[in-house]
Amino acid sequence: MSRAILYIHGFNSSPLSMKAELSKAYLATHFPHVEFVCPQLMSSPNAAIAQLEEIIQSRPDTQWQFIGSSLGGYFSTYFAQKYQQQAVLVNPAVKPYLLLAEVIGWQTNPYTNERYEVTAEHMEQLKALEQEKITENLYQVMVQTGDEVLDYRLAADKYQNSELIVQQGGDHSFINFSDMLPAIANFLALEHQN
Repeated sequence: MSRAILYIHGFNSSPLSMKAELSKAYLATHFPHVEFVCPQLMSSPNAAIAQLEEIIQSRPDTQWQFIGSSLGGYFSTYFAQKYQQQAVLVNPAVKPYLLLAEVIGWQTNPYTNERYEVTAEHMEQLKALEQEKITENLYQVMVQTGDEVLDYRLAADKYQNSELIVQQGGDHSFINFSDMLPAIANFLALEHQN
């Protein structure tokens, strides 16, 4: 069975984000046999989930694992629970339907320049994806206390019995993310091929 990492970017982000690019480069260098997949997500939650589901379902012979940042961490939790596969969450959103309710209206993605509307219906879609009960050993969760967008304590509480890494300071982008990549590879049990 082949292995692949599905990287799920955050709100208003893209495959060109720093963490996605660093993850891609690290895997290509150290684990070239593990495929890295990171699509540009559609703006509506249901469309994004359908898009990711299509990728997973199109490859039934692949073991998928997940890396999710911010809103992507919320989506990764949904897929980790559904497929009982491991996920690494980086400064994950825990209740994004509350936070993003503050930005309802027109938005522009700074990476793609796409203009799209965030709606109240999107908040309902997000709420429907919430996983109240989690399989704790499926998750490695990395938060920084200086996250200026999300309250790190929400993730630290929800995933308190998972492999939780709390770093002092930092910010929402997760400062020094590259230093965490060996720990991510270890958690996902990626193996070097001779």
